[in-house]
Amino acid sequence: MYRGGIILKTPEQIELMAAAGRIQARCLQMLRSKCRPGVTTEDLDRAAERFIASQGAEPSFLGYRGFPGSICASPNSMVVHGIPGPSELRRGDLISIDVGVTKDGWVADAALTVPIGEVSPVARQLLATTEAALHAGAAQVRPGNHLGDVSHAIQRRVEGDGLSIIRSLVGHGVGRDMHEDPQVPNYGEPGRGPELEAGMVLAIEPMVNAGGPDVRVGEDQWAVYSADGSLTAHFEFTVAVTEEGPRILTPWHES
Repeated sequence: MYRGGIILKTPEQIELMAAAGRIQARCLQMLRSKCRPGVTTEDLDRAAERFIASQGAEPSFLGYRGFPGSICASPNSMVVHGIPGPSELRRGDLISIDVGVTKDGWVADAALTVPIGEVSPVARQLLATTEAALHAGAAQVRPGNHLGDVSHAIQRRVEGDGLSIIRSLVGHGVGRDMHEDPQVPNYGEPGRGPELEAGMVLAIEPMVNAGGPDVRVGEDQWAVYSADGSLTAHFEFTVAVTEEGPRILTPWHES
């Protein structure tokens, strides 16, 4: 069923997405535990590929529009879409890890940013604010609210802490395809945009710079960096709108 171009999922389909989301969440938790100095982003990619295959699922990113990795691994000033490779994690780094899992034809998409050892006060604030903004946005994913309520909650938290929302990158609907309608900006006015109703499933993903909001695309035409070289963070959940309120389908925040 469609509502204004947005594909509504049945409760049974949301359960299938939740099954993919549990695999995705366990994968992110496993990768977080492996993030230490000397580990390469390629090491993380191989670990994710093995784990996802062991669960009878597939990495959603591998081959998507030609992307060569099973995960996106984006350190420090790289916001998103980092191609895994020989680069080693170093103490004091931040590494953003984004993973998509496809199980029985349904996609779950989520991300987190991990500190490597002790990090700077700026990095600690960036992580805390971006994760808090994710939870603030996800809390608005309930019937009767509008998409702008989600966007505004994220923006208010980030800008209230003196950090910058990246406006050229957005969240999205998710389901059988990794990117469905609607786009989910991380800024906006409350009460605006499509009304949310049960069956909508959204990938909520604040992307935040410690400096200004502008970004640039790298030479590989995949990686996106903060334009001023400042640290960045990226946190993401797949969240379903249900009659009972928001349901996080990728609960990597739970132990």
